[in-house]
Amino acid sequence: LKENPQDFTSVLKGETLLMIFEKPSLRTRISFEVGMQQLGGHAIFYSIKDSPLGRKENIHDTAKAASRYVNLIAARLFKRHDMWDLAQYADVPVINMLDDFAHPCQIMGDFLTIKEKKGRLNNLKLSYFGDAFNNVTYDLMRISAIFGLELDVACPVGAAYTPEQGVLDEVSKISKETGAYINIIHDAYNAARDSDVIYTDSWMSYGIPVDKEEERRKIFAPFQVNSQIMEAAKPDAIFMNCLPAKRGYEQTAEVIDGPQSFVFDQAEN
Repeated sequence: LKENPQDFTSVLKGETLLMIFEKPSLRTRISFEVGMQQLGGHAIFYSIKDSPLGRKENIHDTAKAASRYVNLIAARLFKRHDMWDLAQYADVPVINMLDDFAHPCQIMGDFLTIKEKKGRLNNLKLSYFGDAFNNVTYDLMRISAIFGLELDVACPVGAAYTPEQGVLDEVSKISKETGAYINIIHDAYNAARDSDVIYTDSWMSYGIPVDKEEERRKIFAPFQVNSQIMEAAKPDAIFMNCLPAKRGYEQTAEVIDGPQSFVFDQAEN
């Protein structure tokens, strides 16, 4: 598709995608709209900020009505159970653009980037740093387990910063079948040692109160990706961040703007 885009300009001709956004995003909206256009289809953006999903009209009715107008629904929602309900009641395919437990399109794009930069999706060590109580970390753990990879998740101690037990159990079960090694540790340097991929995400996810930001910054400071972390990794390690990024927080400007950073290739994918 990337090598010969001209061969795919009409594969979605006549198809319409409804994009339901409860949680805002620059890259998600642009990528889906542009993608539909480039493939010959049409995308409709619908923000439910002023009319929360399930409040004015229940999800069953929203899904059923929308299914009469469009060929696909993509949703970016706060709650997983709302995503499940939407998928259950819709009569057309539903794409998960994000919920509180998963970010599948992001992770598929991430692993495409890793394949492009490293040339393989096996025999790799990945290292994640920072807030591990989030959907990106959960899906990074899931897909690393599926591919049988080694993943060190370096995060602060405490239930508010580490993966939920249900996710740990899910990933452990997959890992037993694939031989993956998914480890939660609290030492950033050891997590980075001999790593092929260094990955981080925002310390200030949507919904974090402004008055909590300084406290979180202090808690996450030992897990910032800086030059010392990159030096502990393999010389050809790549740096990734799903964006948005805040320089001086989850990573230094030196790292994200440096030669090992591929965050904009990652965003493109």
